[in-house]
Amino acid sequence: MTEDAAVTRENVEVQVVPGKREVLAVLKRAATESEFLARLADDPHEALKEYYSLTSEERAALASGDIKKIESWVGKLDKELSTWLWCRLSQEKY
Repeated sequence: MTEDAAVTRENVEVQVVPGKREVLAVLKRAATESEFLARLADDPHEALKEYYSLTSEERAALASGDIKKIESWVGKLDKELSTWLWCRLSQEKY
């Protein structure tokens, strides 16, 4: 794969930097489970508690919708995997 290739659900296992799979697990779940997406929107820190292996930096990036930081770890995200991040940014809550 080239550096420009988007990270998709299909190629996510192959391309991810070790230790960042949990970040992608959160993004995949938010894209497919509306109840989880709603919990993330309401209280991201509480919703992320079950992902105990996330670092504080990863939690902060997910909670704030820091697309640049997350993509620096896992590569360019496709539209589906970036669902939560764009949702979070549109809330203007930080």
